[in-house]
Amino acid sequence: MTQFAKETLPISLEEEMRHSYLDYAMSVIVGRALPDARDGLKPVHRRVLYAMHELSNDWNRAYKKSARIVGDVIGKYHPHGDTAVYDTIVRM
Repeated sequence: MTQFAKETLPISLEEEMRHSYLDYAMSVIVGRALPDARDGLKPVHRRVLYAMHELSNDWNRAYKKSARIVGDVIGKYHPHGDTAVYDTIVRM
C-alpha cells in the first residue's frame, strides 16, 4: 500500500508554476527545437528521413508526392500537424 506524507509544505503557487514551467520549457527546447550534436538533425527531420526510407524514396526510383510522405510521417511518427512536416521537407 502506498504511504502518503503526513504534513504539507507551504509553497508559493507562483514560484512553483515558474519553476515547473521553466523545467518543462527547457526540456522541450533541448528535446525538439535544438538539433542533435551527433548528426545535426531535429527529431522531425529524422522522422521524415526514416519515412522516406521506409517508402523506398531513393534518387533512382520513381518520385513520391510530398503529401504521401507527410501523411506517413503524421500517421506513424509525428502526430502533431502537417505544417511542421511540410516545412521540414521544403527546408531539407
